[in-house]
Amino acid sequence: MLDLELQWGIEPEALPSQAQCEQWVRASLVDEHAHQQVEMTVRIVSEEESQQLNHDYRGKDKPTNVLSFEFENPPGLVELGEELPYLGDLVICAQVVEDEARAQNKSLESHWAHMVVHGTLHLQGFDHIDDDDAQEMESLEIEIMHALGFANPYAEDGV
Repeated sequence: MLDLELQWGIEPEALPSQAQCEQWVRASLVDEHAHQQVEMTVRIVSEEESQQLNHDYRGKDKPTNVLSFEFENPPGLVELGEELPYLGDLVICAQVVEDEARAQNKSLESHWAHMVVHGTLHLQGFDHIDDDDAQEMESLEIEIMHALGFANPYAEDGV
């Protein structure tokens, strides 16, 4: 029920693999998305590409760990009941993820998993703009990460 395209905008590294991304995305699908066909793209990029996208779409002139671009079905398709199953795109900066994992004393695999989980939740409409929404999203992230066998990504000690 998941069609995931993994794109590499940089030379592929050891992480993440197609199978890992698919596992992490599947675990992150909630509500109606967990029971229907879902298509999405995960693109792994350089700091330069991340910085350019972050500048263009968020007005922030620095690379960031993950950007989420939620797909909106054209109104005509919605009215016809022919919505596309495309959830959207995640753009993840490999170097930022690596740097954050090291700084936060986390395994690289767990931090990659967290970025995919976090971004996939954003594609489903979750956000952390206000405190209540942030608490809901973080709780869900912790639950998903535990189900995947990882520690709380928000724990201070990295475990």
